[in-house]
Amino acid sequence: MPLSLVSIPTDTHALDGLYYEPEATPRGAAMLLHGNCMNFYTGAPRFLPPHLNRLGLAALAFNRRGHDMVATLNSRDVSGGAFQITKEAIADNVFAAGFLKARGFAAPIVIGHSNGGMLGVQHVADHPETPALVLLSAHLGGKHVVPLASQRGLFGGERIHEIEAQARRMVAEGRGKELILLPGWYWVVTAESYLDYAYELPDVLDLAPRISCPTLYIRGDQEPAHVYPAEEFAARAGGPCDVRIVKDCDHFYTGREDVISAIVTDWLADVLAKN
Repeated sequence: MPLSLVSIPTDTHALDGLYYEPEATPRGAAMLLHGNCMNFYTGAPRFLPPHLNRLGLAALAFNRRGHDMVATLNSRDVSGGAFQITKEAIADNVFAAGFLKARGFAAPIVIGHSNGGMLGVQHVADHPETPALVLLSAHLGGKHVVPLASQRGLFGGERIHEIEAQARRMVAEGRGKELILLPGWYWVVTAESYLDYAYELPDVLDLAPRISCPTLYIRGDQEPAHVYPAEEFAARAGGPCDVRIVKDCDHFYTGREDVISAIVTDWLADVLAKN
């Protein structure tokens, strides 16, 4: 399959990624949105594109500006997931869709894992022309995800109130872009990014009635349903939504990549056949 290393301009740093093309003329395109602190060469954005090519779809896997935990680009300044802001992440998906539009794909299929899935719901709500949405363990977003994650030892953990107070104090002192160490994954974050993640995320269940395109929502059986609410999203969705719960499967689909790929490609093949 032809591969191109691409750089998609934004208003600040460019988005790096890989553009996968099928051998024949593509019948459509998909863009893959990575999860928190991940990137285009790990997880689903890495293992799904060859399968999408076999369906005749071009595939764009790209880094949001908030990729990895801490990253450096063409200077010694720091960036990455610890610095991510929701508005910027939403804009990054629009920039990526624009890259595909410039190649003749006005409405790409959206495939998002975890935080990328949550952002994908917002993108599709804002772009109802999207032909299909695949949610791979998309978390619920909104104002509940940080408390729920902290209960599992992530983000603020048992120090959630202390961490939030520290973040608010730092922002008030003009130190919002300084880093805070967290007691759990994802270990380090800026003060302003912590507060943004706690209070500015899209709520996928509130957005569900605006999603009218066919949707596939996958969750591993080792993931809690109240954090990755596939069934409730399907009940609220404004269009058809199929739910698949994968056995012996964690959040990162470790060792289950082939199973996930088969579910996604079979489902997309059926959707494409109907259009």
